[in-house]
Amino acid sequence: MQLRQFLLPLVALVVFGNRGDRDEMWSYLAAVIVIAVLVAISILQYLTYHYRIGRDGISLRSGVVSRNRREIPFARIHNVVVHQNPLHRLFGVAELRLESAGGHRPEAEMRVLKLSQALALEQLVRQRGQALAAPAQASEAAAAPDDEVLLRLRAADVVRIGLLSNRGWVAVVAALGAMFQFFPRGAVSEAIENGGRQAFGYASHLHTAAWVWALLAALAVIGFWLLLRVLSVALALLRYHGFQLSEHERRLTVVSGLLTRLRSSVARRRIQAWTLRESALHRWAGRRQLRIDIAAGVAVENQRRDLRELAPLATPQACDALVQHLLPQLQWPPPRWQPVQQRGWWRLCLGALLWLPLVAAAAVWNGHAWGALALLWLPWSALRAHRQMARMGYYLDDQYVAVRGGWWQRWWRFAELDKLQSLRLSRSPLDRWLGTASVWLDTAGATGSIALCLRYLPEAEARAVHAQLGHALAQRRLHW
Repeated sequence: MQLRQFLLPLVALVVFGNRGDRDEMWSYLAAVIVIAVLVAISILQYLTYHYRIGRDGISLRSGVVSRNRREIPFARIHNVVVHQNPLHRLFGVAELRLESAGGHRPEAEMRVLKLSQALALEQLVRQRGQALAAPAQASEAAAAPDDEVLLRLRAADVVRIGLLSNRGWVAVVAALGAMFQFFPRGAVSEAIENGGRQAFGYASHLHTAAWVWALLAALAVIGFWLLLRVLSVALALLRYHGFQLSEHERRLTVVSGLLTRLRSSVARRRIQAWTLRESALHRWAGRRQLRIDIAAGVAVENQRRDLRELAPLATPQACDALVQHLLPQLQWPPPRWQPVQQRGWWRLCLGALLWLPLVAAAAVWNGHAWGALALLWLPWSALRAHRQMARMGYYLDDQYVAVRGGWWQRWWRFAELDKLQSLRLSRSPLDRWLGTASVWLDTAGATGSIALCLRYLPEAEARAVHAQLGHALAQRRLHW
């Protein structure tokens, strides 16, 4: 870990430094000394880190000067992550993280364990946690067969993920950031400016028809788009290669990764909410995504992301079958969605209706007649708002609540009633004028831009839904 932090600065110093300068040699020596000290500290921390497995939890003891001792009950552990980067795989070891709900850091990080020990400890946490949570279910799970594979992505599926996503922009932005980081300030922008000036200067001496330049520009755009697709496929292969979702002892496990292998597991009872998403490209390809929210608060996105994607890409039938398997008590998809009144559809494009005319008027006033083209966005914005309101709907019964929305980018979000943490009734000034209200619901571990909210309901209907959900929350507290 220490070498990973200082490797790039050291390489940059060696490559771009002046080797004949004595000050540079002192810089080399100082960098080597700092790295050696940090590595020595890491090794000392490794040698003084011990753990012991007890009946109800795991005891950790660490520290060189300041000794620390920590007790982690099995019932507190919500998620187990086994992480292997290429160096881990080379030496046959792994890093194991134990995560809990609401924590900003893992409860424990065992950085260098033999892979067999890490997998055995993961299995032990499964069994002990399950036994403490539900002894009857644990006794049934003890006789259960090996892991049941619920979803496995083939290489063609992973390639399809890359083709349907825009992850290539991540590589492009990272490359630009690295260029600005390692090259002198202004060198990148100056090189781009000089290259563009030379290209345009050379083009000005050629007497070529306008359609040829238009064709070359189109080919350049297509080439850049193909490059983005290639980069997206490469990133998808690095992340989702060998993706497998399995279930054992009422616990879900996700394994994925080409160079860095990540194995993450969570108990089914820790799942708080479910989200289905599909873009226009997904609909064209007949695919969807299935994500979950879990009761774990570790603020490391790379650790949480793979676990939250139960189905990075699958057919709608496969996603529905997966939901029905994991939630057999629910009726999914709902038999009938309750629609939303269309009277206030224009509120979804109210922002564009207000600021686009102002922007166009300001551009025309300053002599830029092309600014009036911004008004062409208004019909599309109005059409999108109308279609979004037409697709909005919700479903509510004694088991769960579900909402749907979007038009170009469609989504469905639902949660069991006993997983709800709070709810509130909201009315904006516009809601008071239109006689509507919204009911906002909250679950543990809620993330993302899609909220579990019943929007723009008639006030009487919203208050009835709020009362029904409030009664369900009250019954849950009495049950506790």
